Amino acid sequence: MKFTKMQGIGNDYIYVNCFEEKVPDPERVSQIVSDRHFGIGGDGLVLIMPSDKADFRMRMFNADGSEGNMCGNATRCIGKFVYDNGLTDKTEITLETRSGIKYLTLYPENGKVKTVLVNMGKAILKPSDIPMNAEGDSFINKPIEVSGKEVFITAVSMGNPHAVTYVEDVDGLELEKIGPAYENHPLFPERVNTEFIKVLDSHTIQMRVWERGSGETWACGTGACAAAVASVENGYFRRGEEITVKLRGGDLFITYKEDGTVLMRGPAETVFTGEIDV
Repeated sequence: MKFTKMQGIGNDYIYVNCFEEKVPDPERVSQIVSDRHFGIGGDGLVLIMPSDKADFRMRMFNADGSEGNMCGNATRCIGKFVYDNGLTDKTEITLETRSGIKYLTLYPENGKVKTVLVNMGKAILKPSDIPMNAEGDSFINKPIEVSGKEVFITAVSMGNPHAVTYVEDVDGLELEKIGPAYENHPLFPERVNTEFIKVLDSHTIQMRVWERGSGETWACGTGACAAAVASVENGYFRRGEEITVKLRGGDLFITYKEDGTVLMRGPAETVFTGEIDV
């Protein structure tokens, strides 16, 4: 199987061009290729496929083989892949995901895409739509119990569920110990991604993320969007202003617009290409 490893600020996936390749058991293949000791190494597997609804279709699988609905960093990398490899010559494309159609604007430099702006659609705040086992129109800064301790979270869906919580020390967190308790919290029937946030100034937040099915990753595009939305809803920022989200792998730039739409801007990079026997 031919593949391309790509990363969006450290969120690295194995990408397969399914216009040319077939992947009959992607759940198992994702587990194989994601292994950083015995495989290629990555946060999961992304298939770039034909679509009858958009220019391209994305399927993404976490490192444990579970299929995800959406990955913001992967959308940017797909935009780069299809342009750089001649699958399109357009700089505005549509991408079908399990969370609906996403709209990408590509910014090439010297024939290669460097930056991609993604319209991520509208943020979802209603608990039943996230989904979570709670009632009401939103779940903003409400207490839950995690490992016997009370913490406050804001729940947001960007096509996949997120729990955003604010901490004083992002760097000192032992996510390997606390992450699984958040991920498998009974409030979230489909598990949850968790963002640990510190507000740095009037337009910047620092974030680490524990992703369901993958553990801690260096970046999460939908998580950065959820963190920005939560920070606006909690009164830290205003809608319509670009927020810098500083992750372990680099920075993303998020705008939560007045109509509820979220824009994500950031880089995409190719690491290497190759073949693997799976």
